[in-house]
Amino acid sequence: MRKLPLIIVMSLLLSACNDDTSEQKEFIDQVKASTTPEVEPIPQMAKFEYFEYSAGELRSPFVAPKPEIIQNNLVQVKNCLHPDPDRVRQPLEKYPLDNLSMKGTIGSKGRTWALIKAADDTLYRVTEGNYLGLYHGEIKEVHDNYIQLLELIPDGSGCWKERLTKLEMLEADTNGAS
Repeated sequence: MRKLPLIIVMSLLLSACNDDTSEQKEFIDQVKASTTPEVEPIPQMAKFEYFEYSAGELRSPFVAPKPEIIQNNLVQVKNCLHPDPDRVRQPLEKYPLDNLSMKGTIGSKGRTWALIKAADDTLYRVTEGNYLGLYHGEIKEVHDNYIQLLELIPDGSGCWKERLTKLEMLEADTNGAS
């Protein structure tokens, strides 16, 4: 007997659902009739202006520039300071100092070497007496966080002036990208 009321309730609920969707179709037709789709016109293309590339004799913008190299054929004046022209240039002398970065130091038996990273991501080991930079920078001292260099700077009149310079180790990257 308890099943009979349940069956009656279920049949009433099911009879409430019908397939009459005419109201929905009427609403859809009304919305379609009241709106008109607008198609935007095609935008006008800008006129292409042709010009001839006339900088063929200049460096190509698609080729990476070569490292800067100081000219060795400067006029030498006697009886003044100048670099040794017969000295063999070392690999780090083809880079300006701003393209070199100190990454750390290593040492053994009282001797300390600095680790230098060049612009082309090559790592070099240098110590006192080595040269780096464009201006004949001789390494005089290697410390834990900097290198002291003695550079020879041309003064424009054929003589050279000495200048002490430091190449300092910058703080390590904190984001992990090296």
